[in-house]
Amino acid sequence: METLNALLLGFDQAILPTNLFWCLIGTLLGTLVGVLPGLGPAATMAILLPFTIGLEPVTSLIMMAGIYYGAQYGGSTTAILLNLPGEASSVVTAIDGYKMARNGRAGVALSTAAIGSFFAGTVATLLLALFASSLAEIGLLFGPAEYFSLMILGLVASVVLSRGSLPKALAMVFVGILVGLVGQDVQTAVPRFTLGFEEMSSGINFVVVAMGLFGIGELIKDLETPESRTAINAPFFSMIPSREDWRRMVAPILRGTGIGSVLGLLPGGGALLAAFAAYAVEKRVANPPEGFGGGAIEGVAAPESANNAGAQTSFVPLLTLGLPANAVMALMFGALIMQGIAPGPTLISEHPDVFWGVIVSMWVGNVMLLVLNLPLIGVWTRLLTMPFHYLFPAIVVFCSIGAFSLGNSVFDIWLLGAFGVAGYVFAKLDCDAAPLVMGLILGPMMEENFRRALFLARGNPSVFVDRPISAGLLVLAVLAIAVVALPKIKAVREEAFQE
Repeated sequence: METLNALLLGFDQAILPTNLFWCLIGTLLGTLVGVLPGLGPAATMAILLPFTIGLEPVTSLIMMAGIYYGAQYGGSTTAILLNLPGEASSVVTAIDGYKMARNGRAGVALSTAAIGSFFAGTVATLLLALFASSLAEIGLLFGPAEYFSLMILGLVASVVLSRGSLPKALAMVFVGILVGLVGQDVQTAVPRFTLGFEEMSSGINFVVVAMGLFGIGELIKDLETPESRTAINAPFFSMIPSREDWRRMVAPILRGTGIGSVLGLLPGGGALLAAFAAYAVEKRVANPPEGFGGGAIEGVAAPESANNAGAQTSFVPLLTLGLPANAVMALMFGALIMQGIAPGPTLISEHPDVFWGVIVSMWVGNVMLLVLNLPLIGVWTRLLTMPFHYLFPAIVVFCSIGAFSLGNSVFDIWLLGAFGVAGYVFAKLDCDAAPLVMGLILGPMMEENFRRALFLARGNPSVFVDRPISAGLLVLAVLAIAVVALPKIKAVREEAFQE
């Protein structure tokens, strides 16, 4: 009864005309930001942060939350249609979503993303309302040692589940880690691996790498094959999933929602880790006829559900413990402080209108996203009917603008071109780019947690095996490598990816 009364209080706040209006603005901005590679929700929220001072606390949080989870959905649109991930978590969606688009099923892929996002967002919001305090305690069990071991397991999973040979996948992980370590040392701020370029002192932005590898690299590859340069016939009514599509997407959506709801609690990009983890799980449990990487609907349903569920539950540590889970949550933390409200355990008791208003507005925002984006699927799929000689320069310009907008630097455009050539070379060498992306994202976080754990343990490396959770995660990583290296398992793996 107490929870029901709290939810009614939240509905009273969420359906206020002012809050509904700013929720709509937030979801629209978020979708646009997700579709446009380069800007990102964090940058958008940073730009709008001073503006939120003039709004009520609950209103400002509702708008900023709409930007965040709206971007999670919007990033899948260009990932599916053009192989350009608008958000980091959309990289996994692009693998099979783009293949579905090339097979004339862009509408079904976009519908699957919308349905999975809505369901996962709804379930995660319900979990957030019912078990916020309990779920936050799970995140408290993870210290630096556990995070390091978890990221080791994530990198191992990306190697085991990547296409191609294991040595190539390992090499790609190390390349990604090296690229991720370019910039300033996390403790001393001394520039490293910058090759004398001051522009790289702040690191190489993930968006530039992703657009280069998956966007420009794919375009260069398409220039070799005339059949890939033909327009795609994607009629509007192709957005309706068939009965077989529904049968294949239901279980991945459920599994992705569960994975995202748990991993979203973890600081440092839970939605991103959830997308990769959900995709990896589906590779293991599902058996689509065309195989993963060739246009499997499970490869869209699972990661899209996971990253949206993770985006919702990442609010748990912020609202209940005052601990931002990522850069976006840190900005929301700052917005609350600017309003004179301290996030943490007292937020629910001292400002119940803010806490429950934001939670209920998440569900309202998910409804808005579904209503807004489903009718637009027919419009989005028209992009694929454009002749290639128009689409090619448009994508290059689009990527260049996105890269330049990151730091108003022409150097980022040169990096975009360099990684585009690298993506083409990797494709010719049959090297999967997904492990490189995982290494790039997790490498800096892994180093930071490794050094922090050693600092707290006074340099004793046994801290990684003395703590049960950390030791268990490392054992799983070792077992995964050992099992996949077995001749029989290796042969089955290679056969599966060839199919």
